[in-house]
Amino acid sequence: MRPASQGVGGSPQTLERESQGVGLREATASDIAAIQAIYAYHVENGTGTFEEVAPDQAEVNRRWEAIVAGRLPYLVSELDGQVQGFAYASHFRPRSAYRFTVEDSIYVHPDAVGRGVGRLLLGELIERCTALGLRQMVAVIGDSANVRSVQVHAAHDFQRTGVLTAAGFKFGRWLDAVFMQRTLGAGNETLPGD
Repeated sequence: MRPASQGVGGSPQTLERESQGVGLREATASDIAAIQAIYAYHVENGTGTFEEVAPDQAEVNRRWEAIVAGRLPYLVSELDGQVQGFAYASHFRPRSAYRFTVEDSIYVHPDAVGRGVGRLLLGELIERCTALGLRQMVAVIGDSANVRSVQVHAAHDFQRTGVLTAAGFKFGRWLDAVFMQRTLGAGNETLPGD
């Protein structure tokens, strides 16, 4: 598998893997408008993110640059030249002891929901993070009622590890945060670098 990042503004490299005509590739600066539109939809209409005001393109670009500068994967799925979804891994927490643990984020265009795009993105994200020597991936899923996200993660061997009850408040109601986790590579069976 290729490295997760080609650097900011690098050219996309389409992956060999495709599903139902949907291709995966590394996100580039030219994808920011599509990524921002997909994310804004979820901010404004869903509970999968606890963000309440959609970031503008400049902020989405800043966040993308931070992920790729950290040499973590940031992927888009594409069908007929249109971005169908995106996924990335970010450090779970900033403290150095967490350096082998990442959190995944996946968002799919509303017209592509239920077509396997999220599952495809998550599978590639897991492979990329494993190849980087990371050992754990955590999903923090907004809203216990977010069944699709729970199912996509369970299909990739994530285990439910806990729930923060009523941790968020959005759209006039309390929302849980569901934690799921999966081991990458050797997990904790070996020390890093072994």
